[in-house]
Amino acid sequence: MQSLHFALPTVLVDIPRNPVYAIGMPLVLGSLSGYPTSSVVKGPWYKALTKPALDPPRATFGIVWPVLYASMGYASHLAVKAYDANLSPTSRVDAYSGLKLYYIQLGMNLAWTPIFFGLKKKGLALVDIVSLVGTVFWMTAMLHGPTGGRSTYLLAPYCLWLSFATYLNTSFWWNNRTKTELKKD
Repeated sequence: MQSLHFALPTVLVDIPRNPVYAIGMPLVLGSLSGYPTSSVVKGPWYKALTKPALDPPRATFGIVWPVLYASMGYASHLAVKAYDANLSPTSRVDAYSGLKLYYIQLGMNLAWTPIFFGLKKKGLALVDIVSLVGTVFWMTAMLHGPTGGRSTYLLAPYCLWLSFATYLNTSFWWNNRTKTELKKD
């Protein structure tokens, strides 16, 4: 596969070498990113939105996201283990490129919540999540070979959930595109 032409700072390669740090980093960052969400979903802006037909109960998100963050974190650990192993040059490049994509997707993932719930920009959040989905599928494909498919088992649920989350974001945007919205809660 095509490699990405930039180098990761050493610390970003070192963090996932430790499985506890690899899992803990996205869990902590995801929690910090999502923390303000609970007050927004209880406020008038979110309550006034026309919800998607398949809108899950709010508690679902608090169950699903920690599992997905832990899974993606462990997949980053597998990526760096594959990179460190004595692999073919192609597999080594794919593992390193997959790790780069991991950090790109993590940034897009962490940006989505402040865009959607903080800025209340459903259209911009949709652009973010569509880019995120493409990046995660690319990362999953990139890491499949070097990790012997083990990362794919960890990332497949994330791919599925992001596809569903894209439906939700699209529905929120489409269902509310003509509404005058409250900007403050």
